[in-house]
Amino acid sequence: MIHSTAQPNGNRMTPTARGAVMLPVVRAGDVARRVAKSVSTRRDKSLNRLEFHAMGTHCRVNAHGGSEAVIREFQREVVSWVAAFEARYSRFIPDSLISRINAAAGEHWVETDPETDRIFQLCQELFFFTRGAFDPSALPLIQLWNWKQTPPVRPAPEAIQATRELVGWNKIQRRPGGIFLPQRGMAIDLGGIGKEYAVDCVLNLAIQRGIPNVLVDFGQDVRARGHAPDKTFWGVGLDNALAPGQPWIGVPVTDHAVATSGDYVRHFVLDGIRYGHILDPRTGYPALNEVRAVTVIAPSCTIAGLLATSACILGAQEGLRLLDLHPGAAGVITTNATRFYSRKFHEFIPA
Repeated sequence: MIHSTAQPNGNRMTPTARGAVMLPVVRAGDVARRVAKSVSTRRDKSLNRLEFHAMGTHCRVNAHGGSEAVIREFQREVVSWVAAFEARYSRFIPDSLISRINAAAGEHWVETDPETDRIFQLCQELFFFTRGAFDPSALPLIQLWNWKQTPPVRPAPEAIQATRELVGWNKIQRRPGGIFLPQRGMAIDLGGIGKEYAVDCVLNLAIQRGIPNVLVDFGQDVRARGHAPDKTFWGVGLDNALAPGQPWIGVPVTDHAVATSGDYVRHFVLDGIRYGHILDPRTGYPALNEVRAVTVIAPSCTIAGLLATSACILGAQEGLRLLDLHPGAAGVITTNATRFYSRKFHEFIPA
């Protein structure tokens, strides 16, 4: 998900009607400064490490095999590109493109650029491929289910049904260079693919500069090219959904991406029912099944992340069928009782 949670110095504090003070409003122009302040780089033998905070998560990019000058320029380009991406597509920034599109719902069209058109076309294709399990227009439902409330509250069925009327990617009107949300209250969020899409774009920046060995990891959404120093692959540990923080296996990865989705960290229990944070936009409720986490290995991080989240929504058996239908993808689905493996997953596990 594309987040923006920092509060840079120098922004005005906004008083509420009752005199309380809200957090400073983060503007698009603040993002580059905030991301730049978080940057750290170091070189461990032949491995060049870049770390920074963006999109609400920890980002790291490891690279080797190119000249020092080329890698330094690549690192600067990565930080600049990611900051601009967050500033443009985060719904948490009031003057981002996504916020402007949402604010214009039911009123007027909003102009878009070619890259945004490509992203929205990708959303269309993924919405169709997952039969609606992936839906970037589900933001009204996400906002209705507020997992940060203490104690947790389950929305009334009437409120869920009314909010569902505002959801549906197929209701959105698009044309080259423009988008229109036809109903007031409709809203979109690229959180389902934004971070993963950014991972793919950063790796492509490395390819364009001729850097042969790169690992991009944005909040444990990972894509690798080439190999780590002194190895023939990059090692990626898979978190254990039944014992969070402890990897249950390491996967050797090269020229593939790895993404995990699950509700084993963010959930609440109310009246004996467990509600995770992954919503099924087709029903308006959190996915109510036995799946705790899904890890997918695929040629791109965007596809890996989409398949992982969609499988969480669909459940173990239908999720496995989805993974097996996608060429080049493999995955493992973890439930409270066991793990289910797609047909190709064991090809990625060392003997």
